[in-house]
Amino acid sequence: MANNRELLVLCCLLAGVTVWSWIDPYDRITWWLESLPVFIGLPILWLSRKPFPLTRLVYYFLFAHAVLLLVGAHYTYARVPLGFWMQDWFEFSRNNYDRLGHITQGFVPALVAREMFIRRQIVKPGRWLFFLVLCFCLSFSAFYELIEWWTAVFGGDGSIEFLGVQGDVWDAQWDMLLALLGAIAAQLLVASWQDSQIQQVTANISGKK
Repeated sequence: MANNRELLVLCCLLAGVTVWSWIDPYDRITWWLESLPVFIGLPILWLSRKPFPLTRLVYYFLFAHAVLLLVGAHYTYARVPLGFWMQDWFEFSRNNYDRLGHITQGFVPALVAREMFIRRQIVKPGRWLFFLVLCFCLSFSAFYELIEWWTAVFGGDGSIEFLGVQGDVWDAQWDMLLALLGAIAAQLLVASWQDSQIQQVTANISGKK
């Protein structure tokens, strides 16, 4: 379980990335749209650190996800240098930084959902847990695509950078598929690691009562 000092260090690092991201972004409206999840999630995580502390694994993955969002907010997803480097290395036809973002959009929420389901005793570890986590992540991804759609409807041309489709008519479908694959990967790759940390957190909480 991450201690308060550890979380404070992560918050300070994230604040530094946020300041960098804020300074002279490509498009200010897009910056707000892309970074908004960070500003919504950070206070929730900080306030819940005592009544419901998460595992160290989840906190660090959430930090990495926030950095990814803030980098995308600064450049816009279609212009992130890493995406252009990937385009050159792997001969992609487009800047795929947004694809990386949507894999993460499935990977990280899958870990959060697993932890909530297990520790709240909503469902026991097993096939149903695996399936329900996938359902949650795919629903979350689909809802985000709806938000992008509503933004495009009400924002007009100002929302184009936020959508970041880069001319791909199947962009929304790709985004949801990649989020689903990210959720599968999270449960196959790090579930056992997370389970051991959940046991440690639960033991620490029980010991304090």
